[in-house]
Amino acid sequence: MRPSSASLDLLPAAEASHRLGISPASLYSYVSRGLVRSFASPHDPRQRLYAAEDVDALVKRRTRMRRPTVAAETALDWGLPVMETGITQIEDGRLLYRGVDAASLAASATLEEVAALLIGSDLQHAKTPLPAPDGNDAGDFVGRAIRLLSHPAPEPENPAFEASAILRIVASAGTGSAPQDQPLHAHFRDAWKTSLEAGEAIRRALVLCADHELSASAFAVRVAASTGATLRNAVIAGQAALSGPLHGGATEIVRKFFEDRERGNVVEVAKSRPVTGFHHQLYPQGDPRGAALVEGLPLLASDRAITKEIADITGEQPTIDAALVMLERAYSLPRGAAFALFATGRTAGWLAHAIEHRAQGTLIRPRARYVLAEAS
Repeated sequence: MRPSSASLDLLPAAEASHRLGISPASLYSYVSRGLVRSFASPHDPRQRLYAAEDVDALVKRRTRMRRPTVAAETALDWGLPVMETGITQIEDGRLLYRGVDAASLAASATLEEVAALLIGSDLQHAKTPLPAPDGNDAGDFVGRAIRLLSHPAPEPENPAFEASAILRIVASAGTGSAPQDQPLHAHFRDAWKTSLEAGEAIRRALVLCADHELSASAFAVRVAASTGATLRNAVIAGQAALSGPLHGGATEIVRKFFEDRERGNVVEVAKSRPVTGFHHQLYPQGDPRGAALVEGLPLLASDRAITKEIADITGEQPTIDAALVMLERAYSLPRGAAFALFATGRTAGWLAHAIEHRAQGTLIRPRARYVLAEAS
């Protein structure tokens, strides 16, 4: 729960509902979807207050959508639903895979089991060999994954076999060795020569990263799949999108933050500015993936202290990005392991999105509005 900030104009529920023209129940729904931020009243902890800027932004959006041309121009703005999916849902602060709570699945499921759930069919292992990895530096994960996925499938594509092969190919990009007949979390554990305890944390991480509704990388995958691209090429699109610092690449920012603080460098934590890895717009009350992964980790003392400091100042808890970095640091995994686990886990969801969109048979092709550039 985030405390109010002096920089924010806050509204009581009645006023926020009135401005939006909705009932209080609908307002609570907006909060659970991350569209309106909610804060405890400094005068009465039982009362909730709502960010006026979020409410006003929704009012403007509604006005925009009444004008067809403007609606088309802004159809891809952050947070606007652009297509239907039966894969993943984010509701009331929970992440659900095909209606099953992801945090509950993380208690015992493997990534392969979750991939089968998301895709809607069991994975099948083909006997054909995987392309050989060309190194084991987890920090060069994206480049290596794209090179490995660029090898054409040895036979006509069969989604059940291809999904399994692609997951294993992506995992090999993080370890430098091809997985054998063992679950992927065990492959990472053995390749990184870490403990059984770390292997269990890796398993949880892979499951919690498996999908996240229509993220930027999932959208990139669906765009590629909509053109008829192969599953491997669709996943390459996802890998490229995930690498950006506003997506999975945020793990690099989080690691640098932890390392700077550990070295004694002054890095300001302020109420008015979210700390990368400690705020997610879809989870006003905290990222359940981060909570499920951090629970039980033998955190470094410095990481535990930083997490407490951020919580005390901002009220925020670790998102999946910060939790992955803390996992990497807790077990002394290879540098870049956080991103490698994120990308491997998310591959399961990308495959599900690609297969689902293929079945829909529609090309994703927005229109652009041409604007004449001003002469300099």
